[in-house]
Amino acid sequence: MATSALSVRKPRVLADLVAGSFVREITLVMGYAAFIGIFAQISVPLGFTPVPITGQTFAVLIGAAALGWARAGAGTLLYALVGLAGVPWFAGGTGGMKIASAPTFGYIIGFFVCSVLVGMMAKAGWDRKAIGTIFTMLLGNVVIYGFGVTWLAATIHVTAAKAISLGMTPFLAGDLIKLAIAAVLLPGAWYGLSRLSK
Repeated sequence: MATSALSVRKPRVLADLVAGSFVREITLVMGYAAFIGIFAQISVPLGFTPVPITGQTFAVLIGAAALGWARAGAGTLLYALVGLAGVPWFAGGTGGMKIASAPTFGYIIGFFVCSVLVGMMAKAGWDRKAIGTIFTMLLGNVVIYGFGVTWLAATIHVTAAKAISLGMTPFLAGDLIKLAIAAVLLPGAWYGLSRLSK
């Protein structure tokens, strides 16, 4: 009986299907950083909070699950460092060292920690079913908000409750939509791959 390429490789995460050479690994890491930067430009400022609605969180979560913790961690670190070096690919086309003292920088720190956590969970197979994907994405969001809201409270000198109302509560509805999309995309991709391998 013929053995397919997919079953031989036994991918732990989706990106394992294309990984293999050093050049491919670097391309995946750089592509992930660019992916976050592109989605960061989907930015809608809100008048009552310094935190805008962006597509970054979705890019971080879905990309981390597809890449695994090592590539995703390297990609979010690259995204942060290149942005701090001046490339204007943070939310709203901003960049430079001044962002390190901005009220929203905690979210960028959270992106790194989240990407490692979500990537580890995906490597353990949590992204292969809808329920596992939702749980993984929820934990990732908790990490991002943990860093983001804490940093926000410290930089604008407000209480934790106020920081939550400014930096988390307005975005929960959008997060639910992102979770629903991820719960379809990731298990759907694995299902499609399993069909191809038969």
